Parts: sequence; structure tokens; C-alpha cells
Amino acid sequence: MGFDLGASDRKASAVVNGEAVFSEEVVWDPRNATDPEYHYKGVMDSIKRAASHMPRLDAVGGSAAGVYINNRVRVASLYRGVPKEQFEKIASLFLRIREELGVPLEVVNDGEVTALAGSMSLNDNPVLGIALGSSQAAGYADHEGNITSWLNELAFAPVDYRASGPVDEWSGDMGVGALYFSQQATNRVASGAGMEFPENMALPERLVMLQKKMAAGDALARQVYETIGTFLGYCIAHYADFYELKHVLILGRVTTGEGGEIILKQGLKVLRTEFPELASRVSVALPDEANRRVGQSIAAASLPAIQGGKR
Repeated sequence: MGFDLGASDRKASAVVNGEAVFSEEVVWDPRNATDPEYHYKGVMDSIKRAASHMPRLDAVGGSAAGVYINNRVRVASLYRGVPKEQFEKIASLFLRIREELGVPLEVVNDGEVTALAGSMSLNDNPVLGIALGSSQAAGYADHEGNITSWLNELAFAPVDYRASGPVDEWSGDMGVGALYFSQQATNRVASGAGMEFPENMALPERLVMLQKKMAAGDALARQVYETIGTFLGYCIAHYADFYELKHVLILGRVTTGEGGEIILKQGLKVLRTEFPELASRVSVALPDEANRRVGQSIAAASLPAIQGGKR
């Protein structure tokens, strides 16, 4: 089985013989949790709920925002609320879970699993995977379909070099991808364009409200998605300076519904207009609707079979 941990939800999928037989999303709030047990109980809950739909649990693969080395948590915004003196309980979290479950368990950065999901669905490589969720997750699968040992934390890589660019509230970095390809981005663009939300409404609920407006044909909502798509088109060209691109796959909660199609269409329009040579050799695609939301947790289920970072 596989799981994916985000800043506002956690996803889990039960996979039997390569096919997902169950997937679900559960809302949680890890960034504000100060007790390491909150994280432990949340992850175990998702694992057990998915495992209940399988004849037996053979292995667990997971993806989560942050840096994970040999299944140990090194640094991640998900755990920002945990006091420094208790961080060792977070660092060894997945080792503890693996020992208690008694089965192989592998956890890697969520961006890497995004790339793996793209490689698996496209059956072609290389792939840059970009997930537009609570934040931005990105990863790269090379010509052999292998996820790399690089730290592809594009959420904190700059895409806007203006001196007046927006600043990420956790890292303090300016103009980074998390502020352009995430639910933070949709909220920033929508609010800046005059869309009104209840003052105390959290970002996940604001995204749902935006999606409902989009489904109802709201013109302003469409413009928000077109703006995100414009960001994407220029950003793919920027990423091409650092990655060898053949396929770019976008997924994540922000791409759910018609809004995702608009992001894709507008991104392709920018590429074809401004960067025609690049557009001629790079494909940009969306998975099907189900995999846009839970594709990472499904792909993560294959991680225990990966040897040395290879599938």
C-alpha cells in the first residue's frame, strides 16, 4: 500500500497486484501539531484504513514533503510545530512505524513520487513531475525511469526574481515555486483579483470554494486558473535550463476539475507562443481525474520494490 502526506490532507491507497482497490483522502493539520504522536497516529490510521481493504499487508511505500534519508526525517515544513527537543521522535517516526508493522517500508520526498507516478503512467522518460497541492512538490525520473538522489525541492527554488516578489512564510524565501503552484498560489491570485472569502476560511476550503465557482462558470475563477497556467508555461521554460525535459506531468488537488484543464491549456499556449522550440519537444500532460488527487499514494506503493533508488 502507499500513502502521501500533505499539509492539509493525507492520502492512502491499497494496491493489490499493481491495481488500486481503495483510495481515500483524510483532512489533517500537521503544521500546527506540536505533539509527535499526532503525526504517528495520523500515519498509522491511514495505513490501517487502507490495509483493511487488502488480503494482507506486504509492504508500505510513502511520500511526504521534506527531506528523507534512509527513512529518517531530516527537515520538513510538515513538522514545524514540533519543539526542537522532541524532533528525534519525528526523525525516527517511519523507522518506528516500520518496526511495528513488521513489513518493508520506504518513504521518500513527495516530489520524487510525483515523477515516479508520471513515469509509470506514461511508460516513457525522462519525466518532471509537478504536484500542485498544499505546496508545490516536484521530482525527476531519468531516462531509465529511476528517481534520483537529488533534492528536487522546487517549492523553495525561485521562479520570480522581482525584488518585490511574495515571501514564503515558513522558509523566508522570496518568489519561490510554492507561491505559484499550490493552493497558496490560487488563494493569493484569487484574493488579489478581488475574489472574497470568509475571513477565517482555511486555504483548503478556499480552494474548494474556488473550484465550485469554476464549476458554476464564474469568469473570475477561470481567470485565476488561466493565471496559474501562465505561470506554469514560463516556469517550464525556466526548469528546462536545469533539467532535460521530455515529459512534464502536473497533478495535485489544484488541478482537480475543469481548472486543471485550463491550467494545462494556458501553460501549453504560453510554451507554444513564447518558446516554440521547447514546445515542439516537450509534452505537458494531466493524468485522469482520480490520479490527479491520489496518484502519488498509488505510485508510492511501489517504493519498497525500488532498490538503490531504481524501480
